[in-house]
Amino acid sequence: MKFSLGPLLYFWPKDTVESFYSQAMDSDADIIYLGETVCSKRRELKPKDWIELAKRLTTSGKQVILSTMALLEAPAELMAMRQLVGNGKVIVEANDMAAVQLAQQHGINFVIGPAINCYNLATLKVLISQGMTRWVMPVELSGDWLRTLLQEATEAGIRDQFEVEVFAYGHLPLAYSARCFTARSENRPKDDCRYCCIKHPNGLKMNSREGEQVFLLNGIQTMSGYRYNLINDVQELERLGVDVLRLSPESLDTLALIEKFRQQLSSPHHYPLEKNVECNGYWHNIAGMSLAQ
Repeated sequence: MKFSLGPLLYFWPKDTVESFYSQAMDSDADIIYLGETVCSKRRELKPKDWIELAKRLTTSGKQVILSTMALLEAPAELMAMRQLVGNGKVIVEANDMAAVQLAQQHGINFVIGPAINCYNLATLKVLISQGMTRWVMPVELSGDWLRTLLQEATEAGIRDQFEVEVFAYGHLPLAYSARCFTARSENRPKDDCRYCCIKHPNGLKMNSREGEQVFLLNGIQTMSGYRYNLINDVQELERLGVDVLRLSPESLDTLALIEKFRQQLSSPHHYPLEKNVECNGYWHNIAGMSLAQ
């Protein structure tokens, strides 16, 4: 089993991003995803900067993948996607079907990201025929769902044609909107957001009337209020045939956590998860905010 560092979902200053990935080169991650997947107005790093960073990280011996936007709203965003897909060296993670089409036109393989609704065998077959080599399971699916789907893939004779990656740590990306909720929290229109999400390097907490942290607002993205954590399920994930576990960057602590996840393969340890802070419900086929210890 391999371990990946997913694309950075938050808006960090350029110096912070470069420092983070400089240290990621020496981390236990086998795979590093790069790129802006949430909002094109986050221009601390432009597409050419992500491509150059990808080329530098490739020298560390890790697999590097450029992730594309999940929601396209303007021609300029499509142009940026064309630049990423056509970079000529680094493969891409497609988070929108436009990226799939572009990759197919370039004749290159690609990863299907969790933002694309791929839930069944028929969809997997179509994507494999278009060049998919790895499928990142949508975050809301359960272990039971994955077990059934992989059995169907085995029976159909296609299981060896793609890798499976599961989101295993971090605040879950749940939904996208044309509206910017972070800007709205400051009574600003989206076109005059003044990049206010950079003030919230781990999202903006949104509580229910009862005071429970239900969601995180991250620009146009709504995320889970609790941090998803499958560290106690690593061995089950391996037995199911999962090829890659994804940890989503939250801070430098995420880099150290990769080693703990890897140690679960050889020296399993049960970590007590923190109620009302962490969750793993989706994987265990219960309410998403729930915690199965």
